[in-house]
Amino acid sequence: MIKESILQQYEAEVQVLNKGDILFMEGEMPRHYYQIKEGEIKVSNYNNEGKEFMQGIFYEKQSFGEPPLLGNFPYPATSQALKTTTVYRLPLNRFIELLQNNFEVHWQLTSTLSQRLRYKAMIMKEISSHSPEHRILTLIDYLKKHTTTTDRFEVKLTRQQIADLTGLRVETVIRAIKNLEAQQEVQIIGRKVYR
Repeated sequence: MIKESILQQYEAEVQVLNKGDILFMEGEMPRHYYQIKEGEIKVSNYNNEGKEFMQGIFYEKQSFGEPPLLGNFPYPATSQALKTTTVYRLPLNRFIELLQNNFEVHWQLTSTLSQRLRYKAMIMKEISSHSPEHRILTLIDYLKKHTTTTDRFEVKLTRQQIADLTGLRVETVIRAIKNLEAQQEVQIIGRKVYR
């Protein structure tokens, strides 16, 4: 989201995480802006029974964890590397300075946060009142809409990740995807899902 040259200008550090490494924990106070240089980060919560609810997966050039940073409240979820990941880490005071000096970056951040709020509202509606097939298609269509592909869209989420993002059980996701394939809403090629 923020150009690497601007992050470097404000002395952002580069941090390398191995698969499974935790960047921040639920309940910690935020101190840095994070943006992925390469790799993948998941942000999730666990309920009292240990069931994971994934808030989101973030990829190259995406930022995450900004609301607690800007709102000065503890992280509501934990972030973890899904594979070897490199992130830019910028201290809060330097991040505020960057935003004050770069209106276009500030505007882009505001737009990104607004889109995430829209996504959260959409997912909450889906989880509360729709069939598993509908929930999964809504998630896939949302992800497809935010890519540049005009061809068939490959869903780069595991069945477990789809379950965690939609509040479903993995078995339900597997069954629903098979139903969607039978309805010709998706294609399964080599265990990969396409829409």
